[in-house]
Amino acid sequence: MSKRPASTETFDPAIASKRPKPPSGITMALERIQLEHIPQSYRVYGALFRDVSNASFLQTQLISRNPEFEYAFIDASTIVSRAHLLAAVWNAVYTSVEGNLRTPNVHSEVVASLNINNNIADGYRRWGITPDKTKDLVVVKILSSPETLSDVEQQKEAEEVWAHLTAQIEGRPVGLIDGEIAQVTDWQKVRKYYKLNGVPVLDQMKDDTEKRKRTESLAIMGMALRGL
Repeated sequence: MSKRPASTETFDPAIASKRPKPPSGITMALERIQLEHIPQSYRVYGALFRDVSNASFLQTQLISRNPEFEYAFIDASTIVSRAHLLAAVWNAVYTSVEGNLRTPNVHSEVVASLNINNNIADGYRRWGITPDKTKDLVVVKILSSPETLSDVEQQKEAEEVWAHLTAQIEGRPVGLIDGEIAQVTDWQKVRKYYKLNGVPVLDQMKDDTEKRKRTESLAIMGMALRGL
């Protein structure tokens, strides 16, 4: 667990200080996500944007590998819950720490980790950002540094990440919580991507909350069994 992969972006205050300030009136909805059993030198941030209108621009930045856009951009309609999302994030960070990335960086690994097979292109196409289709967007930012940052340094880092996101994403930021995720989940997509169509236990459930929890469990199980 001590190995730090070169592919994970480090926080550079000199670069961060040049980034734009967040538009006035926008409250920071970026969350510092705590993950167990990963080095403290890693910081994971997450946010959810609704009604995004510039998905094409954001995808172009990813394709061109613009270093300012080192994020995991995930179509929020493919996410069932926070637990579902964080299972993919944890897998990507752990894979990065171990030096076993299958994709160019830890952020693309998050997207690929949502898949239930080893077809990376398939994972990008299904869970990644798509022009003209992605309207709600989950963003994950993973940073690391040789030493653990102080609370003040982490706060500054979070503010700089948030400033960049709100300057570049044309959308409405909301909390990355189950209640917000539930409003954008596309069940037809989820059941297709995780091969859950025709699963009797889901078809028989009448309670939406219970059905979501069971779907969450089946999706996470499928991700964990990928390639077996």
